[in-house]
Amino acid sequence: MRLVFGLVLIAGLALAGFAVYMAQNYIGAYESALAQERAKSGTSVPVKEVYVTTRAISYGEEITKEDVVLTPWPKQALPETFFDAENPFFVVGEGARLAMRPIEKAEVLMAVKVSEPGGDAGLTSRLARGQRAFAIKVDVASGVSGFLRPGDRVDVYWTGRLPGEIGERSSGEVTKLIQTGINLIAIDQTSDTEYNTATIARTVTVAASPQQVAALAQAQSTGKLSLSLMSQLDDTVAEAIEVDQLSLLGITTEERVEKAISKTCTTRVRRGADVVEIPIPCTN
Repeated sequence: MRLVFGLVLIAGLALAGFAVYMAQNYIGAYESALAQERAKSGTSVPVKEVYVTTRAISYGEEITKEDVVLTPWPKQALPETFFDAENPFFVVGEGARLAMRPIEKAEVLMAVKVSEPGGDAGLTSRLARGQRAFAIKVDVASGVSGFLRPGDRVDVYWTGRLPGEIGERSSGEVTKLIQTGINLIAIDQTSDTEYNTATIARTVTVAASPQQVAALAQAQSTGKLSLSLMSQLDDTVAEAIEVDQLSLLGITTEERVEKAISKTCTTRVRRGADVVEIPIPCTN
């Protein structure tokens, strides 16, 4: 019995050892195949580190360093234009780039969707917080003979008749400075600041606060607006200016009153054989 028990024990141990050996071989082969597959998948798709957005960016927004990150990207899926370490997105010493189109989160940055360093994305990017764009009608005279350029500063004058002034009480047309140092952001449909040819514009677009826009709109609907070009280095504040026809010609209020008093209107009335002149109120 002891011999049989010993033989059974030896056979069991042999079978157990063989099972462990087979399991080790199977697990080892599986791990080796898995490692080979991982290595194969890693080398089959070449990647390149490019700049990708970390958030959604709207049109006209400035793109900062916090908005982008270098991320491995499959080379086969790269667009025609992109930014990487060799073609950096941020250029030292130059301005920031702006989004020319909406850009989604985790999207590769492309040159066609951003401006040049220090560039702009149109009129909206030139408006400061709280400003609005407003168009003013001009001609060759009121538009400084076509020498206005986007980026210039102008004073705005209004010319018209004051309400309630008629007849002898009228001072004629009045010219008054209503806005000073207004920034021009476009001439007609052009916001490019690099052209040098004189253009006779029909409209100029200015950047102004809502209160200034309301004043300009009211002035434009009740009279004529004229622009006066300012120097870029001029930091003076213009005083209140108002000129009417009488002051322009040097006619004082007293002279106007005397003229009105000295003017007498009469009418002729026949009384029998006599003709009598009777004073009457002047109608003009």
